[in-house]
Amino acid sequence: MAETKEKSLSDEKPKPRVRPIVRLGIFLISHSFLVSVVCCTAGVLALFLLPVLAKNTYISENALMPGSASPMLSNQHVSDGNRLVKDLTNPNSKSSETGIESHKIIAQYMLDLGAEVSFHKFHPQMNQFHPLHFFSSPVSGKIQENYSCSSYGINTVGIIRAPRGDGKEAIVLVTPYNALKSGFGEALSLGIAYSVFSLLTQVTWLAKDIIWLVADSQYGEYAAVAAWLREYQSPKFSSLSTPNAEMCPDVNNLFELKGHSISGSKFSNSFRRAGTMAAALVLKVRDQNEQFEDTISIYAEASNGQMPNLDLINVVNYLAVHRQGLRVNVEKLWPLLNSSWLKSLGEIFESLAKVAKSLYPKWKFGIPATEYVEGTATLASSLYYQALGVPTGPHGAFRDYQVDAITLEISPKFSLDKVWRNDILLRGGRLIEGVIRSVNNLLEKFHQSFFLYLLTSPSKFVSVGVYMIAFALLIAPLPMVAASLYVDANSSSNYSKGDSSTPSAITDTDEHGIAIRSWRWLNSAKLVFIVHLWGAIVSLLPYFISQIPDCSPTTSFMIWVLLSILSLLTSNSVLASPLACAKATQEKEWALVKSVTISSVFIGLGLMSVINFATAEIGALLMVPMCLLARPLKLDVRAGTLRSFCRLICNLVLGHIAFPPAAFFLLKGMLDGFGNANVGDFWMWVESLWAWNSATYLFIGMVQLPCWVLCVSILFHTC
Repeated sequence: MAETKEKSLSDEKPKPRVRPIVRLGIFLISHSFLVSVVCCTAGVLALFLLPVLAKNTYISENALMPGSASPMLSNQHVSDGNRLVKDLTNPNSKSSETGIESHKIIAQYMLDLGAEVSFHKFHPQMNQFHPLHFFSSPVSGKIQENYSCSSYGINTVGIIRAPRGDGKEAIVLVTPYNALKSGFGEALSLGIAYSVFSLLTQVTWLAKDIIWLVADSQYGEYAAVAAWLREYQSPKFSSLSTPNAEMCPDVNNLFELKGHSISGSKFSNSFRRAGTMAAALVLKVRDQNEQFEDTISIYAEASNGQMPNLDLINVVNYLAVHRQGLRVNVEKLWPLLNSSWLKSLGEIFESLAKVAKSLYPKWKFGIPATEYVEGTATLASSLYYQALGVPTGPHGAFRDYQVDAITLEISPKFSLDKVWRNDILLRGGRLIEGVIRSVNNLLEKFHQSFFLYLLTSPSKFVSVGVYMIAFALLIAPLPMVAASLYVDANSSSNYSKGDSSTPSAITDTDEHGIAIRSWRWLNSAKLVFIVHLWGAIVSLLPYFISQIPDCSPTTSFMIWVLLSILSLLTSNSVLASPLACAKATQEKEWALVKSVTISSVFIGLGLMSVINFATAEIGALLMVPMCLLARPLKLDVRAGTLRSFCRLICNLVLGHIAFPPAAFFLLKGMLDGFGNANVGDFWMWVESLWAWNSATYLFIGMVQLPCWVLCVSILFHTC
């Protein structure tokens, strides 16, 4: 008897132990509501704490050594720059309708210094939406047809060969100049560049070639720089490169420089090149300034949120502040500076920092409330311009070729008379000299410092390892809530015994019924896929709408809306509808649709964070609360509790805010005032996104808009 009992005990198989990671997953899924509240609250709080967590900038690359050498730019070089400014502002230099005289003057000045000079002629190009141009390498746009002598631009290029270099590397200095409508500020920027250029022809420490590009900005600063870069990186040989001399006699006059210059001239009719570009600086001078001191503004954002290496900004900031006494500015969202709630939040953080310091004196936490407000305004501006994906200056053309570049805009505090003009020429020239000298010291490309960062001031930044925490906390609940909804929708408790709506064939012990329930999510996945396919169609519609001649932005927007609605109704009747869940016989079908929707949003936000983090962050702030709170309004009305009523109100508010046009007009109203809003503004904004091949446009059309449609369909589900 005892032996039989021992034998039966030995035959029993021990139950497999559940791994701790599985237990954690089960716990998180079963408490998904609590996890969602905690993670979303922590994510928003972490986002507001970013200005507090910002670190002081520092130069990572020791070889840069900014300010280690005394500036060599003298008053003689300033006088040379002043001569060029006077000649360019002379009315005789603007007598030609094409501005040829100004280009000849600039080229002659370059030749007098012994530089290699050439002209680059380009035709204006039409930036049109094309669905295949996204995420592709820079390509030439469509050249305007029926060009004439007045429909092309002329870039003047001067190159100094480095005495200590081998011609394999170069530094680019760009000065935009419109010879037809030039102001004194543009002429002064050329004077600063020329004073530096004249110095660099005499120094012996130069190890990289110097390229001075005077970009013809009559068709836009970016267009001129981008056209020159296209020719520099990938030359094309066509008849358009050389306009007809008989039709354009002024073009022939450009080449007369060779005959009237010094002997042994280095003027060339062909396109001149130097080595691989190590860095590029775009220099501009503003005509008027409302500041009380000389300032320099730094613009760094390029296409799709790309930023230059932080060391380049750090070098400019250090030399401008500590060597030339200039105040450095970065863009801010000015409405936030006067925000009372933001000031109150800064005071709360400041008070908490004082309490923390009293408990532990070594804990350096917190910043003054005024500094917090300015840091938040700068951080919001950095997020906004990176999320747009549109370059903030002509430097963006260089980032498309992986060249670190920034735009520097000098703003003098007084009118540009002779005294202050010399001062700006001297200080601005020495600043450019110092930056070029630091970059000249590099033995390799910028790589030590950060490429992924957000600025809170010219001297403070938030690195990728810090700002990704807020985004990770925001999207962390999505997979857990999706799994919880899936389990809840397929649980046997959803099918009450004896319910006439439940098929009698499906029971808890029926394996076939369990299999059917486990695959019901495919129907919801099909619906979500079709809605995202519809989003792709909506994203392609502007390509065809833009072909309509003489169509105003308001009319184009209305056509876009009508075609989008028509395509949605077509998908509803032919394929399947996002509203098809309303016809479902299962009571919890909306939960499966919500589960798949949340999963697709999680994937879309994750992919977008790799392409453009700022877009993913703003998209998460709009979409995550809407996805998590989406629930049929009928259920909340039937419940009649305070919690359900609050959720109903939140769903209605989020449903309006998360709609892309509504979000645009809300943001535009906060920045520019609601009185200036116009329906056609949204079309013009979207048009600018696709013209610049911004990935934000695809995100709005293929992730945010389908998510909004699916969430609205869940809200109006007929349970």
